[in-house]
Amino acid sequence: MKISYYPETDSMYIDLSAPKSAESKEVSPGIVLDFDNNGNLVGIDIDNASKKLDLKELVLNKIPADLKTIAA
Repeated sequence: MKISYYPETDSMYIDLSAPKSAESKEVSPGIVLDFDNNGNLVGIDIDNASKKLDLKELVLNKIPADLKTIAA
C-alpha cells in the first residue's frame, strides 16, 4: 500500500494494490474508488484532501509492514 499526497492539487491517492485501475466510481463529491478488471478495489483518489482529512497525523495500528518515508 502506498499513500501519496500532491500539495499542488491538494489531492491524495491511496494505492491499495499493484493491478491497474480498469474502472472508477465517484462515491461522494471528490472521492473516487478505482477497481481492477475483477472488481477489486485497487485505489482511492481524494480531491481537496486537506479539507476532508487530518493530514498532520498518520497512525498505523498493528499493521505488520516495513515502513518507508519519502520526504518531499
